[in-house]
Amino acid sequence: MDVVTNPLEVHSVRKPVSSALGTEDFAMNYFELEPGESFSGGLHTHHDQEEVFYVQEGTATFEVGREREETEIEAGGLIRFAPGEFQIGKNDSDDRVVGFALGAPKARHDFEEIESLVHCRECGEETVHELDLTDEGQFEFTCTECGNEFATG
Repeated sequence: MDVVTNPLEVHSVRKPVSSALGTEDFAMNYFELEPGESFSGGLHTHHDQEEVFYVQEGTATFEVGREREETEIEAGGLIRFAPGEFQIGKNDSDDRVVGFALGAPKARHDFEEIESLVHCRECGEETVHELDLTDEGQFEFTCTECGNEFATG
C-alpha cells in the first residue's frame, strides 16, 4: 500500500487500507505516528460516520469533546467516537504509535459532513469551521460564526 498523508502534513505514515481493498461501506487507515504527530491534525467531528481507533503499539492521547477531555489509549486498547463527537488523536509520547482508524458506514469521508474546531483568523477565537477538500488537495476552512475562509498550504 502507498503512503498517503493528510494535506496538513501532521503524520508521516498513513496507509488507506480500505482504498487498497476497494471497500465502499467501511473505512480503515493504518498509521505510524512519530512523537508529536497526530492522526488528523485538529479537533474535528464526522456527522456521517462513527470512528474507532485501535492502538497496536505505543500510547495515543485523545482529546474528546469541545472541552478537550484527555484520555490515553495504550497498546491493545480501543476508543469509539459517535457521529458528531469532536475528537483528535495524537502521539504525545517519546515513542512511536502504531494504530488503525476504522469508520463506518462509509469508506471515504464526505467533507461536507466534517467540522473542525480551529482558531478563526477573523473572529480571533476558537470556533467551528466547515471543511472542504479543494481540487488541488488542500483543506479549505470556513468559520460558521463569521464566514471567514482560509486554505492550507
